Amino acid sequence: MASESNALPRRVLVTGASGLIGKAIQHVVLTEGGKLDGEEWFFISSKDADLRDVGQTRAVFEKHRPTDVIHLAARVAGLFFLSKENLQFLRDNVKIDDNVLHTAHQMDVTKVVSCLSSCIFPDKTTYPIDETMIHNGPPHESNFGYAYAKRMIDIQNRAYFRQHGRCYTSVVPTNVFGPHDNFTAENGHVLSAVIGKTYKAKLEGTQVNVCGTGNPRRQFTYSLDLARIMVWVMREYKEIDPLIISVEEEMAIKEAVEVIAESLDFKGNIHYDTTMSDGQIRKTATTAKLRRYLPDFTFTPVKEAIKMTCDWFVANYDIANK
Repeated sequence: MASESNALPRRVLVTGASGLIGKAIQHVVLTEGGKLDGEEWFFISSKDADLRDVGQTRAVFEKHRPTDVIHLAARVAGLFFLSKENLQFLRDNVKIDDNVLHTAHQMDVTKVVSCLSSCIFPDKTTYPIDETMIHNGPPHESNFGYAYAKRMIDIQNRAYFRQHGRCYTSVVPTNVFGPHDNFTAENGHVLSAVIGKTYKAKLEGTQVNVCGTGNPRRQFTYSLDLARIMVWVMREYKEIDPLIISVEEEMAIKEAVEVIAESLDFKGNIHYDTTMSDGQIRKTATTAKLRRYLPDFTFTPVKEAIKMTCDWFVANYDIANK
């Protein structure tokens, strides 16, 4: 997937690099040999700068002088906290994204690739959802603050292009999981939270409590697959319009929970708390546009990826269970 089409030296700044996707990009670039000759990569996290602050954002850009940015930094949490604090997630993420995009523009950054979320999809819509339908109705009310903040990146990208000709774009991954995720029940993505719960229940001899019915269906995308495609997007994708990155097949959360239990050799009881919200029942996205660009890309099979994530979690339990 690498290309030599751009011979100019690249200085790529990755924000939010300590998170799930940032760690995956580091692995692809530094471990899988994904870095091309003439490229320099800089990975920063909240320890390097609070991107809600415009001064700190400017300082970190001046330090690294990027030609390209992969923007992953965001204030995120699990569904419970997103629903409880919609206003704060809206305000914090709007600040982060505006500071990053405007500083990139001021410092003449050639390319910015931002990472959105499948929660931006309209709550009431027809399926499958494609890239043209993102703004066709409000997102699910449970996390509207975070969702609207992420949608605004797409709006800003279009505005920077129309007014300044900037090639700032975005990707929309679906339900990402993998090593280095947050595996806590409060803040983790659904699969990672269940992995953390299930392993803890195995150690303590208790049951696993899963929020909701387990019936919603999701397209679960392995973080390393997403990272490989995002590196390609940074180098090759020329559109301002977003690109959905996802596996084709859907899996019910209940089926994914069973795969997790099998992967962790958990023999105990699994309880579905139907008093808790399921969120959206479906978020089915089409991968037709992605396949036009990368027809031969092979995603890691979901069950295999879940097993690898469980194995990583057990092997790194001391650092992962935080």
